[in-house]
Amino acid sequence: QVQLVESGGGLVQPGGSLRLSCATSGFFFTPYTMGWYRQAPTKQRELVATISSGGSTNYQDSVKDRFTISRDNTKNTLNLQMNNLKPEDTAVYYCNVKLTTREYWGKGTLVTVSS
Repeated sequence: QVQLVESGGGLVQPGGSLRLSCATSGFFFTPYTMGWYRQAPTKQRELVATISSGGSTNYQDSVKDRFTISRDNTKNTLNLQMNNLKPEDTAVYYCNVKLTTREYWGKGTLVTVSS
């Protein structure tokens, strides 16, 4: 079955960096657009970034120039490099894929930005 497993979250000070990864299995990774979403306490889940099968990227305005989404099609892995983190980036970060029949989510990884 389709599985998305996020890792790499944690506690970091403002201005710090984290790298999130999403290990995937159960589907053919290469042709699909992959995405990172996040949900902060009391807020709705929001799109952070997406990357197409060809490597085209799209970012939420608040993370442009700070976050970089990438994919490794040889390892079926999605990554998110997050630099210059801010307290408002605190959230649970989720990996997402929309297949032909339905979309799937990982269980998320918590990122806390605090001094």
